[in-house]
Amino acid sequence: MFGVVGCILCVVGSVGIVLHAPKEREINSVEEIWHFATQPGFIVYSCVAVVGALFLIFWAVKRSGHRKMLVYIAICSLMGSLTVISVKAVAIALKLSFSESNQFIYVQTWFFIFVVIICCLVQLNYLNKALDSFNTAVVSPVYYVMFTILTILANMIMYK
Repeated sequence: MFGVVGCILCVVGSVGIVLHAPKEREINSVEEIWHFATQPGFIVYSCVAVVGALFLIFWAVKRSGHRKMLVYIAICSLMGSLTVISVKAVAIALKLSFSESNQFIYVQTWFFIFVVIICCLVQLNYLNKALDSFNTAVVSPVYYVMFTILTILANMIMYK
């Protein structure tokens, strides 16, 4: 019963966020996203996310990862919030490269691609560990909620 109620609340919350989200800014180049990503607030968030994930990977996983699902989920969610930002940058680079100008001449585009690859590999590894160790019916909703919250937070910080 709690799983059903939790899933319904997740869906209702997601729909509410999407319906009431502000209009997105038009991004015309990867350099524009790079400008947002190099603002002090987002750099601090990125450093906290990476340091937090590294702390969890090298300290918390060894001590309590096999007993506490939240350790694996936190690693996935922290990396996931950075993945979403980077995937958006890569998608804009692809869109602009196909329509107007080649965005792959900029080192920033390759940096975002590198971040996507590293973050996705970390996410997949620790999500698989969480699913192997704990019940999928519990892992999925907790991951969904934590991932969504951290992704919204990252976007709020980056785009102000």
